[in-house]
Amino acid sequence: MSKKRGYHHGNLRQALVEAALQLIEVRGPTGFTLSEAAKQAGVTPAAVYRHFEGREDLIAEAARQGYEIFADVIDYAYQKGQPSALAAFEATGRAYLAFARKYPGHYIAMFESGISVNRTPELAAESRRAWEVLERAAHDLSQHIPPDKRPPASMFSAHIWALSHGVVELFARNSPGRQSPFPPEDLLETGIGIYLRGLGLIEEDR
Repeated sequence: MSKKRGYHHGNLRQALVEAALQLIEVRGPTGFTLSEAAKQAGVTPAAVYRHFEGREDLIAEAARQGYEIFADVIDYAYQKGQPSALAAFEATGRAYLAFARKYPGHYIAMFESGISVNRTPELAAESRRAWEVLERAAHDLSQHIPPDKRPPASMFSAHIWALSHGVVELFARNSPGRQSPFPPEDLLETGIGIYLRGLGLIEEDR
């Protein structure tokens, strides 16, 4: 189906989002104009303003859709890892890496565009839903730590999110000048392993 046909069927808003995602992948979140997004979608620039006030609003919608997919992906990983709290927790980290690879345009809109997750209530809600999955996985696993040594679930999940994000940014998205001698999956798995050993959640290697 052509982009113009999608517009005539009333799908202009989504056609613009998909056009923006393609441009974001190639040029980054600030490397295109609304007029270029309109051209990519096969409509006139004036038509864009029926749905978006500016480029930032368009990117925010791309980010919202990204968080929606992301939340579904990590929730699926979490559920698949059950009933093992450890397997579920590790699965959410791997799901982060898989999402960044499969949905690079969404990932950039979410994490590299400078758009606040609080720009719209809908974006904030989807972002929070994703965070809550990570917190739930961290909370389940943290129950195996003595209460006096147990970090807050929000801190626990923030550490793993930061570790996953770092691996993605440095080694999984072909950052110029940065190459690892190890696959990103191995870096993430060993990093999480070191972190969990420090908390006493998995045994030391013999």
